Amino acid sequence: MNRQQDFDVAAVRSIIAERKRMAGAMLPILHGIQEKVGYIPSDAVPMIADELNVSRAEVHGVVSFYHFFRQQPPGKHVVQVCRAEACQARGADALAGHAQDLLGCGFHETTADGQFTLEPVYCLGQCACGPNIMIDDDLHARVGADKFQRLVQAKRGA
Repeated sequence: MNRQQDFDVAAVRSIIAERKRMAGAMLPILHGIQEKVGYIPSDAVPMIADELNVSRAEVHGVVSFYHFFRQQPPGKHVVQVCRAEACQARGADALAGHAQDLLGCGFHETTADGQFTLEPVYCLGQCACGPNIMIDDDLHARVGADKFQRLVQAKRGA
């Protein structure tokens, strides 16, 4: 089955219906869909456009503009590496390189085994104790190469 079409259409329609009357509804709708489905399916774009009375191009433009929104299903675990200045000053560039080498994929990509999606994030709010990462919903501070490797191994074993 095409992973792009494997999503809960009823849930997406429900999210659109409950948020379409909000001021600036597109972003809350997109956030809701990604939270529920894990990404913004291309088949959801015309649904959103129709309900908000905007073009499909406008919806696609918002999805593709914001790095936060995924257009493909993520791996089992999402690894976010902070790329903000404070973390860069504490070694985030080296950590990002290590993460890409260890996982074998770049930012906005998923490992060949489908276990991990690597994403940049621009501040996790722990600037004094960077570099920081988030794996799924778990925040980790002062992450170096060894700690990163242990965290990934723990998720692989989970």
